[in-house]
Amino acid sequence: MNSATSAIQDLARRLIALEAMSDAGSIAESSEAIRVCEKLRVPLAKFLGSDGYRSLMARALAMAKAQTPTLDPVQVQTDGSLDVIGPQDAEAAVVVLVHLLGLLMTFVGEGMTLRLVLDQWPDAFPDETDSSVEKKS
Repeated sequence: MNSATSAIQDLARRLIALEAMSDAGSIAESSEAIRVCEKLRVPLAKFLGSDGYRSLMARALAMAKAQTPTLDPVQVQTDGSLDVIGPQDAEAAVVVLVHLLGLLMTFVGEGMTLRLVLDQWPDAFPDETDSSVEKKS
């Protein structure tokens, strides 16, 4: 595993942990990883357009399906959300999130990705030295 992949996995774990500590709200049935994707959906759809976000999520799902066969029945809805993922698929959802974050970093860069993340989770980086992905201003 290269350092970029490790940094993306660390970021995904950090966001999942923050989401686990928050109130699940209306998405209580899904895993924390899916809640992270859902929280990112609105700002990313504004940034990339709804079709752009749906394409990004479809690519992340396709990459995740190559790693995790249990994701085969999962589809991207027209709004970019994922269907057929429940609490039993929590680990598979993490794979989707890691690919989504990786694609974001590839296409818009680390700085913009982290700004989008910090808009949703202001406490994601309480100490800049705490993560291999550094907070950018």
